[in-house]
Amino acid sequence: MRGRCALLLLLGGACRAAPIPPGFRYPAGTDLPAKYVTVDGSRIRYVEAGTGPAVVFIHGLGASLYAWRHTVPAAAAAGFRAIAFDNRGFGFSDKPAHGYANADYTRLLLAFLDSLHVSQAVLVGHSMGGAIAAAAALAAPERVRGLVLADAAGFGTRWPLTLRMARWPLLGSVATSLRGRSSTAGILRSTYADAAKVTEADIDQYYAPVPDPDYGRALRAIMRQFRFDDLVGRLGALAAPTLVVWGSADRWIPLAIGRRMSGELPRAAFLIVPRAGHAAPEEAPQLFNRSLMAFLREGLPHVPANLALSRP
Repeated sequence: MRGRCALLLLLGGACRAAPIPPGFRYPAGTDLPAKYVTVDGSRIRYVEAGTGPAVVFIHGLGASLYAWRHTVPAAAAAGFRAIAFDNRGFGFSDKPAHGYANADYTRLLLAFLDSLHVSQAVLVGHSMGGAIAAAAALAAPERVRGLVLADAAGFGTRWPLTLRMARWPLLGSVATSLRGRSSTAGILRSTYADAAKVTEADIDQYYAPVPDPDYGRALRAIMRQFRFDDLVGRLGALAAPTLVVWGSADRWIPLAIGRRMSGELPRAAFLIVPRAGHAAPEEAPQLFNRSLMAFLREGLPHVPANLALSRP
């Protein structure tokens, strides 16, 4: 039965749609030009806006800098230098055969900061990006003024079957080669509490890099090399003030993990975003941005006690 379900998923995702043309890919249509820099052997695409203290946004698995479309402009308008990038293996950055272990991503992030002459920053990480942000803070605490961990990986995850299949030795290469717009849409909708909030434009942007011939190879390598439980037992050593934000209906990384993560951090505030799933920064950007800006401007004591008590 399991094999039959897997086959149906593969066949359903096999119908390739043409991705949107380059001229329509985010940040097209905005005031943010896409820039490129080569760090640690990989060409990385990024955007930046504003001036002031640096805030660096790190997206999650299967995402890109598009995930921060609501937050980068808000941070720039609030007086910060907001920077978001496509991590190695994602978006329109390089997708080599190797370089996807946790230590590889930490090294890449620190080299990226160096390339932009950022000596110290607040790191804002979502999902897999949260695990990378925390690992960087552990490796180079002098470089991190603060952390924001949104539905962060690091204590384990509950991946959809289509992603778990990428780890399988034989079926993994088949699964990742037969990826289509419909399977991209299904995975994206599963990260929202209200799937109706996912627009066709969102699906277009998430699907745009997927047909790249190297995308499947990179995804398989990430699922095999990156440890999504790498932070267990390590967060007690984090000195940076940390804002932990979690969607109340996160099906990928349950709320209980967020509570546990927050409880192990020495200096942390834990906020629940009501009626939001795994992609809380995208599904509830106003609530997320309001708390993020309070944290950036005034620190932990001025962050609302609990977003669940706030009204959208």
